[in-house]
Amino acid sequence: MELSYYADFAVRLVNTEEPERGTDTLTSVEAVRELFGPSQQAARRATDADVTRLRGVRTRLRAVFGAASEGDQVRAVDLLNSLLMEFPTSPQISGHEYLDDEGRPRWHMHLADHAANATAGYAATACMGLAFSLTDLGVDRLGVCQAQPCRNAYLDTSTNRSRRYCSDRCATRANVAAYRARKRLENGPSGRTADSSQPSTGSGEN
Repeated sequence: MELSYYADFAVRLVNTEEPERGTDTLTSVEAVRELFGPSQQAARRATDADVTRLRGVRTRLRAVFGAASEGDQVRAVDLLNSLLMEFPTSPQISGHEYLDDEGRPRWHMHLADHAANATAGYAATACMGLAFSLTDLGVDRLGVCQAQPCRNAYLDTSTNRSRRYCSDRCATRANVAAYRARKRLENGPSGRTADSSQPSTGSGEN
């Protein structure tokens, strides 16, 4: 498993909150455990205290994505480095659970979790994964959805670095909103086209 895979831990945590909508799904131990996905052993250590702890990490990770999306690469890196220093992890070679056709281990890098609590373990994994993605793909691949009021975080893995939205749904919504805004401008403040009071000349749109 490539270490950049773990960047999704950061995205999942940031997106448990939608500040513009005033929603927050990180409200219980069960919600904390769901964040870990298949990492059941780490998730079992979660307690009520991890709800508050992870919310604090979430705020700091959102700031990383925010700085990157605004083009402030140095600030994004500085913020992430601060998290990496606070939540260190230990990369290890693993592979015994994945065998090739000849029964040999498929060796890969794995982030070993020796943290004292669930938050520290999750944060270390998320930040290390995000760091690998950032250095491999570039800081500008960390984005914040441009479809208001979404503002979800995402990693841009497109070939031409063109992604602006967290999902196809948000892209469609933004395109529809932009189309309607253009039509309102074309129709003017009265809601009618500039020559709508005149008989049609059959010449079509300008």
